[in-house]
Amino acid sequence: MSLPAASVPRWSTRHATAIIGIAALLCSALWFSINAVADTLQIAWGLTPADLGHLASAVQLGFISGTLLISLSGLADRFAASHIFTICAVIGALANGAVAFIYGGLLPALLLRFVTGMAMAGVYPLGMKLVVTWAPERAGNVLGWLVGMLMVGAGLPHFVRGIDVVPNWQAVLLIASAVALIGAGMVWSLGDGPHHARGRRLHWGGVLRCYAVPEFRAAACGYFGHMWELYAFLVMVPIMIARQGAIQGHMVYLTTAAVFLASGTGCIVGGILSRRWGCARIAILALSGSALMCLLYPWLAGGPTPLVVMVLLGWGFLATADSPQFSALASQACPPQLVGSALALMNSIGFGISIASIELATLVWDSLSVYIAWLLLPGPLLGLLALREMWRASKVESRPLAIG
Repeated sequence: MSLPAASVPRWSTRHATAIIGIAALLCSALWFSINAVADTLQIAWGLTPADLGHLASAVQLGFISGTLLISLSGLADRFAASHIFTICAVIGALANGAVAFIYGGLLPALLLRFVTGMAMAGVYPLGMKLVVTWAPERAGNVLGWLVGMLMVGAGLPHFVRGIDVVPNWQAVLLIASAVALIGAGMVWSLGDGPHHARGRRLHWGGVLRCYAVPEFRAAACGYFGHMWELYAFLVMVPIMIARQGAIQGHMVYLTTAAVFLASGTGCIVGGILSRRWGCARIAILALSGSALMCLLYPWLAGGPTPLVVMVLLGWGFLATADSPQFSALASQACPPQLVGSALALMNSIGFGISIASIELATLVWDSLSVYIAWLLLPGPLLGLLALREMWRASKVESRPLAIG
């Protein structure tokens, strides 16, 4: 049955999801832009390592605050996802770019990075909702592409810094803001998909009903275990690479960008395979693989530098391949009119968990060194425990899971 003439979208599903993916890649450059210039910024502003950690945490705290606001208020499902995405991307680009015009002064930079994090709360989960409105029957696949683009985009500032073509650290931030504005324009011109469901009014706290659904609760808890590992690993990657000694200077940033690229590739490959094997199986297999990497890395880290780089690339691939599948499982388990709020709240809790693991990992790195990987291992293990019923159900299916 065809849609009414007024509802027929201007874009095909394939073109629309491609546009959203590219826009997400461009906008996510805002996330790690400060990390890519941390060493130069430390000298220019006279910052301590703790100050740099505060700048990184400010984005995470802003993201958590933003996702809590839009999820608990129902804002994410009251207005068009494309409009929220666009407005937040513009705000994030302006806040990120403004840091380039601060000449010393940690407090203004912290406030601007906090605003950037809040803006990303309207880009990341709303991007996931937006792509599902175009292809709900292929949620695992399209979310794999979207989150993959987000991961590649997050590594973009590292790549810009690594190729050493910009005159100063300010240019890295301004480039990230410029490409985010391009992404905002792309989503604004695209609009929402034909399957966009919208709440009639703001409904404070209504999203909490989703956690009463066993399938949603299992996906969310699996995601929380995954988040204990993922961002702590991504933050520690440059340190792990620099520890090798054979990689120095700009090559540290290029190698870090390669790990982000491997992470994005893992999301995309996982999404493609989810159509055959189902979202739950992909999430469980990837989570198992990243748990194995956590276990083995301390023994492999003493090997030749090429081996260690390959291990980190593989770890990056596995650590993110499950992320979009958790979102797909969650989006299929909750009412359509609550998808945006449910994903935003899940992201908020997950990123809160990631702050705890990041702070702990950076605090004990000097004493644990490569054994820090064992500190991350409980996350994947607890995630697997939460998904045990999904694994049992997937083994008795004679065909791929419909929710993928």
